[in-house]
Amino acid sequence: MQVDDIIAKAREATGLSDLGDPAAREGLEVLVKASNDEARLTEAGVQRWEANLVNTLSNRLRIVDHLKKHPELLERPVEKPTFVFGLPRTGTTLTINLLSADPARRCLLRWEALNSAPPAQAGALHSDPRYVAEQQKLEMSIKFAPQIAAIHYEDADSPTECQYAMALSFCAQIFDSNVRIPSYSKWFFEADYLPAFRFHKQLLQLLQANNGGRWTLKNPWHPLFLNELTTVYPDAQLVMTHRDPVEVVGSACSLIRHVRPMFSDQVDLREIADWMIGTFDLMISRQNAFRDQHGEDAIFDIQYAEQLRDPIGQMRKLYARFGEDFTPAAEAGMTALMAANPQGKHGKHSYSLAEFGLTEEGVRKHFADYYDRYKIPTKAAV
Repeated sequence: MQVDDIIAKAREATGLSDLGDPAAREGLEVLVKASNDEARLTEAGVQRWEANLVNTLSNRLRIVDHLKKHPELLERPVEKPTFVFGLPRTGTTLTINLLSADPARRCLLRWEALNSAPPAQAGALHSDPRYVAEQQKLEMSIKFAPQIAAIHYEDADSPTECQYAMALSFCAQIFDSNVRIPSYSKWFFEADYLPAFRFHKQLLQLLQANNGGRWTLKNPWHPLFLNELTTVYPDAQLVMTHRDPVEVVGSACSLIRHVRPMFSDQVDLREIADWMIGTFDLMISRQNAFRDQHGEDAIFDIQYAEQLRDPIGQMRKLYARFGEDFTPAAEAGMTALMAANPQGKHGKHSYSLAEFGLTEEGVRKHFADYYDRYKIPTKAAV
């Protein structure tokens, strides 16, 4: 793969040429080099991976073009956005889905994160032709990869992760989840995230043109860059979910081991575990440092075990923490959502630490400080 070829294909697909902030090209160059040198891509994997990059860049081109034609959108505020994050598999999806059931809130939907411009017409978030096309793709993918749906499933109009918005700047964790690219990971962990967050905000300003509401977003990986997040969104409401790392590590590793074979036939399970634990260490340490600087209550915490026991009660606490009115409409929406989406709706996710060369004792020992600081109950104690 060549960067210039990817850019040329995106420009040809869209008829557009302006990439916007040149910082995006740096990330793309690092990503492409790492993919070529380290990802061990199959022939089919190269084709899929390049297609993903071209589609992402095409989306960016359309966003830049739309904002150039409608610069007034960039004057519209994004007020008090809520950001949900935490180690993957700790209940971020459950939390964002509950919050999305509040009709006063506005979430980043999967289809519009992938095909963003122009923004949907008023009231068309669940009927836009782009939604219909993405839903058809997802239904087809379930037939061919039901094991991934059992681990993490989204409808085309489900709330999705901010990392799709960050990916538009080629500065996102999604890339090194999909393929093995350690040099990109190293670059990403130390990157300047401000350009990606500025473009993230511009995307929200575009998308809210015709369909407003309080932005409510989620991305497990936000602990890596909370300083940059709050620089761009100084009034952000921060919410972190927590779960026993014994369950988190095994579940997250299992998701990666099911995704990477789509691109490579050389998947090392212990390598996945080492990379995952190292990433988690960095996420924990950076959000610890953020709290040390801004105060322990700078982030509202949700325990996964408590969220499962009393989801509506946890939402009441969250709203109270930020001085928000927990309306009857919000409670009714959340109650209906829980009734319609029982745990395991899309299948059971089975995994073990042993297949990744890990043990429960070893994981608990490794994350002992995290358990202690956030009083995380172990599975046996739940």
